[in-house]
Amino acid sequence: MCRWMAWSGQPLPVDELLFKTQHGLVDQSLHSNLGPTTTNGDGFGLGWYGFPRGPALYRSVSPAWSDPNLARLAPHLESPLFLAHVRASTGTDVQETNCHPFQHGRWFFVHNGHIAEFDRLRRDLVLAVAPELFPEIAGSTDSEVMFFLALTFGLESDPVGALERTIGLVEQTARDHGVDRAVQASIGVSDGETVWAVRHSTEHRSRSLFVSADAHALRRLHPDNPRLQKLQDGDRLVVSEPFSDLPGAWHEIPEASVLTVHPGGGLDVADFRPS
Repeated sequence: MCRWMAWSGQPLPVDELLFKTQHGLVDQSLHSNLGPTTTNGDGFGLGWYGFPRGPALYRSVSPAWSDPNLARLAPHLESPLFLAHVRASTGTDVQETNCHPFQHGRWFFVHNGHIAEFDRLRRDLVLAVAPELFPEIAGSTDSEVMFFLALTFGLESDPVGALERTIGLVEQTARDHGVDRAVQASIGVSDGETVWAVRHSTEHRSRSLFVSADAHALRRLHPDNPRLQKLQDGDRLVVSEPFSDLPGAWHEIPEASVLTVHPGGGLDVADFRPS
């Protein structure tokens, strides 16, 4: 499938989390431990929020580990909130428009998972996208269709409700077509201030998803770790799989849950109920 991450906290050079950690996202593009595929080499994407011009997007079909432009760019980009994604295609073409994150205005969307038998469900799902949003669909992935369905269902005013209605529609459409185990979804969404992360699958066996522990607790647990001592209260990292094996550093997001990372690092975890 794919691997993704979201950072929220102090302004940070993106290479700190892409290249410089023990098991950062670029390493996961080659050596995923918890995903169904070890290699995620079908493209890379980075969405970040900068000042004063707002969100920016870089995507490439090159594997993250061999993209020279990414290696040159990452040390010079600093952001308080960014999302990154390495892709393993589930059947759609390897092309830039199929790389995550997907963007609409200030909103970024990343996804690890799939819609089962998407070729059978695609027509019905695409026709449910609002007409004014339809021209913005540029690629061929199930992930992008889910993003534009969420926008159709009110993502900008009610993110959790919109995602619940999106997954609910996909699962109902799958039932109408006799498709089992319709949705496998680890989803990350942000508007530049808040991060929402969903862990859900129709069969209740979702892909892994974790959030970093409280920064104060991490500094206290690992006083000899210079990287962790640089953490500030409010720093949070959401990941498909942990970037390190440090004890106490990660909390698994429960099955069928939605995590909200607020500005300042506060967390809420609630049940995720497709409707």
